[in-house]
Amino acid sequence: MFESKRPDDEAVRAAVPRAEDVVEWLAARDEVERTLRASLGGLPSERGERLARMADVLQATAQGLGPRAAAVWAGVPEHLVQQWLTSDRKFADAVRAASTLAATNAQAPDEPKTPAQIRVVVLALCRGATFEEAAQTAGLRTHQLRQLWRTSPILVALVETARRVRARKPKTYVPSTYRPRRPGRATPANGYRLVQRDDP
Repeated sequence: MFESKRPDDEAVRAAVPRAEDVVEWLAARDEVERTLRASLGGLPSERGERLARMADVLQATAQGLGPRAAAVWAGVPEHLVQQWLTSDRKFADAVRAASTLAATNAQAPDEPKTPAQIRVVVLALCRGATFEEAAQTAGLRTHQLRQLWRTSPILVALVETARRVRARKPKTYVPSTYRPRRPGRATPANGYRLVQRDDP
């Protein structure tokens, strides 16, 4: 990726603490939800998990994001969102209503970038996307995101922080329960998510 004329290094360094807070907040979302559910006792239900993710898709759609970006926002595969749209008429109707709401309150054509799109860019980068892929996922042209990157110290800090988070993750995900452990180490309790299966 060609990156030139970036903002002043001192301005970027000053923005790093804010960027780290944002990325940490986005990354901590699942743990926050698990803790809130744990306060109720027992395991989260499969239906509850699905409805929570559907609600996230609706929130993203209402902010003008397309299905691909909404899936990243909700933390689910895009094909799963498409499956929900096909199999659940009420959900599909709700998504269409959210899309209409977004279109009715859309920004002016000369202001295509939104905070929601930047959030998706950061999430996509954290999950391994390239700069170009993250832009496309968020519904931005690469040159639009690059132009903003060249003028915004906080965006530079967000991009670099997201890349550092990605670099700390294994390239291929392997559940922690399948990874070799050092002798004497306890088995982690949160290696995977348990849910209470709904009755068929």
